[in-house]
Amino acid sequence: MHDFFNLLSRNRNYRFTWTGQIVSEIGDHFNNIAVFALAMALTHSGLVVTGVLLARAIPAITMGPVAGVLLDRFDRKRIMIASDLMRALVALGFIFAVTAHRIWVLYLFSALLMVASPFFTAGRSAILPTIASREEIHTANSLTQTTQWMTLTVGTFLGATVVAIGYKWAFVFNALSFVFSAWCIGRLRAPDAAGFRAKRKLLAEDEVIRPWREYREGLRYMRSVPLVLAIALLSVGWATGGGAAQILFTLFGEVVFNRGASGIGMIWGCAGLGLLLGGAFAHWLGRRLSFDAYKLTVFIDYIVHGAAYVLFSRAQRFDLALLFILLSRSGMAINSVLNYSYLLRTVPNRYRGRVFATIETLTWTMMMVSMMGAGIASTHYSPRLIGTVAGLLSSTTAIFWGWANWTGHLPLPEVAGSGQPAVEVHPDRTV
Repeated sequence: MHDFFNLLSRNRNYRFTWTGQIVSEIGDHFNNIAVFALAMALTHSGLVVTGVLLARAIPAITMGPVAGVLLDRFDRKRIMIASDLMRALVALGFIFAVTAHRIWVLYLFSALLMVASPFFTAGRSAILPTIASREEIHTANSLTQTTQWMTLTVGTFLGATVVAIGYKWAFVFNALSFVFSAWCIGRLRAPDAAGFRAKRKLLAEDEVIRPWREYREGLRYMRSVPLVLAIALLSVGWATGGGAAQILFTLFGEVVFNRGASGIGMIWGCAGLGLLLGGAFAHWLGRRLSFDAYKLTVFIDYIVHGAAYVLFSRAQRFDLALLFILLSRSGMAINSVLNYSYLLRTVPNRYRGRVFATIETLTWTMMMVSMMGAGIASTHYSPRLIGTVAGLLSSTTAIFWGWANWTGHLPLPEVAGSGQPAVEVHPDRTV
């Protein structure tokens, strides 16, 4: 915690980014709860909720490559601001669904919301090494991810309260949260003459009108650095079971343990607590691990994550199930923080947008496949069996990583991600 407070007090740019993240992500969860609750209120059909999830997932997948290319070509700060402002307008559009009682409006605006999202989320990862020094990058990454998990817990609880007052208020707050985030990003100060732009080429150059060529260039870079490729594949491997969890948590609370909404809330609450504990521990651990120890830790954690998920699926007692899901999510959080810290240190500035957007796209794709598979399987098989399979799939990721490590296919790459050797942003006490 001391490192977190020091980073926030010392680094003005990160302080604005972090403040905007908190408000924006809480607003996101207001939107999620309001949209899903409104879908059920209008149709009383679980299939509509699935449709909304697909309406969000498909644009996120298709727009990821575009976002990556543009983030590596143009000013990332301006792109993130534009993304926030577009999402603010879209969030207000959901109010039409409340007044018109039209389910197609939920599909339309859910899709539009996710069209803009990859430009911001990948952009935030891409600028992190620009606003944090080499000494700060691990702490900044740990705090960013831990905050994301904290806002999930807080935003879900507050969102349910606001939705109880009225759907319109939830959508209005969501829109205002994006405006506030845009203001925070607008306050960032460029650390050097290059600013927040990876390349400084003129729009008339041939490369500008050949985005597919630039995206393939990013893919070639990922293939050329084994650690970067391996981390990307780890995210895909986790998503094979991670997508199913979005459906299984509800099934376990309602069907397996017969505890209704409170049971679902307790499962999600323990999962969120596990993420927070794992993220905090990963921050402490990451500063003390050598590269070889880091690779061994990732291997062990993926086994623990998958095994704990299997035990959660087989547990007969509700309290044991809560303990195992906490352990499973803690293992996932440790791996996420450690892996992204290495990505931020390793990936050169000119490739960051494409690398982070590609990883996000691949993860979303597998999440969607996993969610659909779990949803279809739930009509034929028990939630316990589906959860067991999901946990085993996540554990198999450790086999791939362990083989690559022990056969010498994961050498330490050149540290190129964070270009600033010291704190480059002077504190501004006016914030």
